[in-house]
Formats: sequence, structure tokens, C-alpha cells
Amino acid sequence: MEPLAELDARYSSEDATAPPWPEAEAMLAAAELFWISTVRPDGRPHVTPLPAVWSEGALHFCTGPEERKARNLERNANVVLTTGTNTWNKGYDLVVEGEAVRVTDDGRLRELAAAWEEKYGSFWHFEVREGYFHHGAGHAVVFSVAPRVVLGFGKGEPFSQTRWRFE
Repeated sequence: MEPLAELDARYSSEDATAPPWPEAEAMLAAAELFWISTVRPDGRPHVTPLPAVWSEGALHFCTGPEERKARNLERNANVVLTTGTNTWNKGYDLVVEGEAVRVTDDGRLRELAAAWEEKYGSFWHFEVREGYFHHGAGHAVVFSVAPRVVLGFGKGEPFSQTRWRFE
């Protein structure tokens, strides 16, 4: 079931309309760079950029198991991923809120590895073994984030703020 789009009139131009979910989903699939926000053990935020792929209704990202974001997610799986344009008066920004769940099934990881390479090119070629992506001498854990809420911010006339809620 598709989420309903709710336009927040308080932060939207009079003539703004809420984009349908398939448009927002297409923007998530096409975005090359996301900023991930996690929470450190002492409660301070941690934010860093990374690539991600949209697949089967969720964003997927990978990280080294010893990296700060992976260690943060061990204690608190709540995460925010943002993408958009670094401009004020044009473009569209998206904020995905959800819970990061580790993907360990090698079959699913092979599908995701193929999606990474298709989207980002051969530099992002991963081998899959024993629940990890392997790249050169390193390995990475993969997480899936099914949205609880997605916020969309249309910039430039008409300005808009849309919320999509997921069950």
C-alpha cells in the first residue's frame, strides 16, 4: 500500500501540491549522495555522507563494521538519511526516517551488490560472502532502512513541505 502524501500548508505556498509517492520514490532511487545521521553512545549526533540504493521499498547503505555509524547503530538503530540539492530556491530535498536493519542473507546481498554497481559503476563492485560485502581487502555490513516517515521539501516557487507516513 502506497503512503498518502500530506501537504503542510503552514510551510507551503498557496498553489503548492503534494507530489505523489512514486515521484518521491523516483527521486530517492536517482539520488547519488545521502547524509546519514546516527546517535553516538553519549547522545551526540554523528552525520556523514554516503551512497545508497533504493530497492524494494527501502534505502540500503553499507559501512565498515568498525566505522562510527556502524558502532552507533549497534546501540540505537534509529537513523535519518537526507538527500537533495544544496540550493535554497530550486530543487527538492527528502528526509527518510526509519530503523536500520542489518541485511545478512547472501542472496539478497548479491541483489544489492548488483544494484550498487548498476547505479555507481564498477568502482562499487562488491563480492558477497558470509553476510558481508567484500571490496579489496575490506568488508562492509549492509543495512536496510524502510521508511517510517519521509519528508519532502520543494524549494523555489511554489515552496512546499510534504509528509508521507508508512504503516
